[in-house]
Amino acid sequence: MKKVLVVETNIQKYAGTNEATGLWLGESAEFLDEVYQQGIDVDFVSPLGGFVPLDPRSMKYIDQAIMNIYLEENFIKNGLIHTKKPEEINPNDYHAIYFTGGHGVMWDFPDNKELQELALAIYENNGYILSVCHGIAGLLNIKDREGSFLISGKKITGFTKTEEFLAGKMNKVPFFNQTAAEERNAQFKKRRFYKAFALKDGRIITGQNPFSVRAVAKLYLEEVKSCKQF
Repeated sequence: MKKVLVVETNIQKYAGTNEATGLWLGESAEFLDEVYQQGIDVDFVSPLGGFVPLDPRSMKYIDQAIMNIYLEENFIKNGLIHTKKPEEINPNDYHAIYFTGGHGVMWDFPDNKELQELALAIYENNGYILSVCHGIAGLLNIKDREGSFLISGKKITGFTKTEEFLAGKMNKVPFFNQTAAEERNAQFKKRRFYKAFALKDGRIITGQNPFSVRAVAKLYLEEVKSCKQF
């Protein structure tokens, strides 16, 4: 059975500040909880490999399921301390790539060519590209072999400008994911702020905010169940 490649950030603070950011823990942990229940294994990758910091604000939203993953030896070792580098990844090993969020990804996901190539290779091999919340930043600059943005014309979602305002980060982020997606001619869809919402357009599945992780995972797992290679 092929695996899912989980992408996490290495960024520890908002640029130009001493305010901590990083991976939004639940955006990895809740996804892992869902796919592990179906016997699907994962690998972890980050732009630089190695250590993945946690956004301290995400720790306020821990429930028992998230805590169970957080305490798991494999997640600690491979998902937080020793993530793989992009060059260590063979895209043929994966049925999907999943871009997690946390504000840190806005600095190290959008322009990472290696991650873009991995995502495109998985997608071209009939695989899936998934993201949740700020993780959409990893999709923004993926281009197909003709040089067009992969999300152009696609129905996608991610953290909205309204949610950014409510999070108090309007003046700290380098861009707005919603605006960037619309500039690339994506059909950006959204629901009420901080409510679970995920959608699928072909083999691209995206979720709006941190409360949409399980919805993304469930849409993906529905595809897995109908896929002949599983």
